[in-house]
Amino acid sequence: MIRSFSLLLGCLLFARITSAQQQCPIIPLPEQYEQVNGQFLLNDNTPIVVTDMGLEAAAYTLQKQLLKYTGARVSIQTRAARPSIILRRQKGLANEAYTLSMSGKSVEISATSDEGIFYGTISFLQLARKAKGQPIACWNIKDAPLYRWRGFMLDESRHFFGKEEVKKLLDEMAFYKLNRFHWHLTDEPGWRIEIKQYPRLALVGGIGSYTDSTAPAKYYTQQDVEEIVAYARERQITVIPEIDMPGHATAANKAYPEFSGGGSARYPEFTFNPGREGTYQYLSNVLKEVDALFPSQMIHIGGDEVSFGTEKWKTDPDVQALMKKENLPTLEAVEHYFVKRMADTLLRLNNLVLGWDEVTASALPAKQTIVFWWRQEKPEQLKNALDKGYKVVLCPRLPFYYDFVQDSSNLVGRRWSGSFNPLRSIYEFSTAKFPAAVNGNNPLIEGIQANLWTETIASVQRMHYMTFPRLLALAEAAWTSPDKKDFVQFEKRLKGFLPLLKQQGIYYFDNPKQTPEPIR
Repeated sequence: MIRSFSLLLGCLLFARITSAQQQCPIIPLPEQYEQVNGQFLLNDNTPIVVTDMGLEAAAYTLQKQLLKYTGARVSIQTRAARPSIILRRQKGLANEAYTLSMSGKSVEISATSDEGIFYGTISFLQLARKAKGQPIACWNIKDAPLYRWRGFMLDESRHFFGKEEVKKLLDEMAFYKLNRFHWHLTDEPGWRIEIKQYPRLALVGGIGSYTDSTAPAKYYTQQDVEEIVAYARERQITVIPEIDMPGHATAANKAYPEFSGGGSARYPEFTFNPGREGTYQYLSNVLKEVDALFPSQMIHIGGDEVSFGTEKWKTDPDVQALMKKENLPTLEAVEHYFVKRMADTLLRLNNLVLGWDEVTASALPAKQTIVFWWRQEKPEQLKNALDKGYKVVLCPRLPFYYDFVQDSSNLVGRRWSGSFNPLRSIYEFSTAKFPAAVNGNNPLIEGIQANLWTETIASVQRMHYMTFPRLLALAEAAWTSPDKKDFVQFEKRLKGFLPLLKQQGIYYFDNPKQTPEPIR
């Protein structure tokens, strides 16, 4: 009887341990983890010990975050006998990998790279925030991401949200280990970045929004951009600007009509003029300033939906002369000529060329180009890009367009033949579901990205509502190995993070019966 009771007790204890293992309270879920005995008390007397002077910046960032999120006023030391948070270099780990070892006496975060150290501190920060001032349960973690590119795109051409909101978004991205911020700064409704050589781009092109063509000009000064890029860099986030061309150029053409290639009845003044030599010099000058502002050495030039506005190219004398001179048989060939020339400009600036999946047809150099596959109904575009040797970021509309509604009850937002993008479809995205011809395990796949287009998003509240908590599902889809993912368990962990979003003033979607949808 005693033996049976002991066996039963052992089974119950094992079940509790297994349950705890399944409930590692971190998003994204680490690769390896185990809860261990002990609790770590974080308070004002806790030092951050730096074992390598090259880790001082990481220690300072952690110090600020602990103060902001937990209220703990820790110090930075080079040695300490009392319970400490220790940052340590460890050779031999992958670039973004880290280990976190905890006991009642120490928290040790080890990594080879600055990125790895940062992600280790983020895992500890999550545990500390959720402890709410109480002793922190101890975990041992060995972790590394699934993908190199874990991205989020914000469209600020259609509606402008401003510097403080971008910083808040970067904070949340960093807290969930996302590392690429794709900043869509130019399009039809507005030009949102200061270019000193062409001031009317911002002063005139920045007038209006998708819902109000007369709204006062809103844009980021170059000082603003510098501040945001530095803010992101401290959080191990690379900022990639998008300067759309040759289409989606309406705002720019409003400012400098001499470079307009016209458009169509539905899309007036939609394109730059590929037939005028001055257009290439003008845009090269713009890209030179953009390059100086963004150290990422990556600029996204769009290259999508150009055919929407090429109607006037058929009769434009400069375009017709170009077609004859360069033996370009079609308007599509003209488009490819333009993209190739602007790509050459970026390559001379030592930038990688980034573009939507339409640029696959433009014969760009494979090793210097990253293609963003967005048309999920065209898997042949993805296969074509991979077959040509391009690196690819996966951002198909289903499930990664966050302007698509997230619940059947939502009234405003896009659908695709009735389909939309709930939390689960984002979380469960996997290249394992791709056709064999595409080969979802292809090393050319850089990673995944969600895109928030803002035609139907005019307020900060709605921007938050459409982004959260879907951003957290994206983070786990980008970081955690498919065999470790479990949506039911993710939902349980997610409940512990929703109060943290609320603390930051983020109006997130939770339950359609409890969370009214902001219409604008």
